[in-house]
Amino acid sequence: MTPQNELRLLRWSGPDGKPCHLSTDDSGGYMSRLADNIEAVQLVMATDLLERAVGVLGDQDAGRDDLRLMLTEVTRTLRDVVPAATSRGHLLAVSELQF
Repeated sequence: MTPQNELRLLRWSGPDGKPCHLSTDDSGGYMSRLADNIEAVQLVMATDLLERAVGVLGDQDAGRDDLRLMLTEVTRTLRDVVPAATSRGHLLAVSELQF
């Protein structure tokens, strides 16, 4: 098992709504692969959304409702992607300290 400071924040919550963390030495295990796949899908979706947002911002005819909808989608996507990036960054920093 990994030490407490190396827990991986998972992209879903427990039954009580609290964050779930993964503690394992097996980066190729089922739960690690599941978390990797979910994060990969979220990153692809964020990349697609970024392209659409650039299009909306470049559209001189985009109205207030269009911009509001895009900002809502960007905010929702950032809520998904930022915790994953933060968790990954923390794990990378911890692993660099060990070498």
